[in-house]
Amino acid sequence: MSEDIILQTEGLTKEFAGFAAVGGVDLSVRRGSIHALIGPNGAGKTTCFNLLTKFLSPTSGRIVFNDRDITAMQPADVARLGLVRSFQISAVFPHMTVLENVRIALQRLRGGSLDFWRSKSVLDQYNARALELIDDVGLADYAGWTAVELPYGRKRALEIATTLALDPEMLLLDEPTAGMGHEDIARIAQLIKRVSASRTVLMVEHNLSVVADLSDTITVLTRGRVLAEGDYATVSNNPEVREAYMGVGHA
Repeated sequence: MSEDIILQTEGLTKEFAGFAAVGGVDLSVRRGSIHALIGPNGAGKTTCFNLLTKFLSPTSGRIVFNDRDITAMQPADVARLGLVRSFQISAVFPHMTVLENVRIALQRLRGGSLDFWRSKSVLDQYNARALELIDDVGLADYAGWTAVELPYGRKRALEIATTLALDPEMLLLDEPTAGMGHEDIARIAQLIKRVSASRTVLMVEHNLSVVADLSDTITVLTRGRVLAEGDYATVSNNPEVREAYMGVGHA
């Protein structure tokens, strides 16, 4: 694997009762890039994400991260290597504050338990870094709010903050703008751009405007296979992509 490739799959395949949800996918993600995975519903995007983060085991194929074969690894071990996923459905503690949520994520870097029983003074050592992360995602005014009180877009920002607390080298985002209004979409898109300055991002995203604005490379999946790959201009002008993804027939 070349030095500028951080994540690569070779013939990645996942079959369910003989149906290939992902079939022979070869994917190469360049270090420091924003790479989007798009396609119509049922194209295999989420299955592919589950394979990369080891929530599913492939039927066949190989996954290499930073020149290390992670195909047979467990999800927690992959996360410790620096490949961390942020889920489509917000995964935070709803009745804890923004600060507490990020602080708990920071504790995981120690590699031990979450220390719920430890004294407040011990946990407070994480406050400065937690507040930095909270500010980074635009939540400085919400540090004392409980997660359940946050508007939807702000809750997704909190989820990204807890993911960043794990200090990932590569961040996988599963539909980061799903269900958001225009203002929240713009805010999250700016956040993704900002956090990508120091890490690689692979995202599944339905919003083509966000994909066009952010992505260096786009891989289009259909029926579990790669249909096309390139920058936005390349894939959006591909007749097969237009037909499969946008519902536009051949001109």
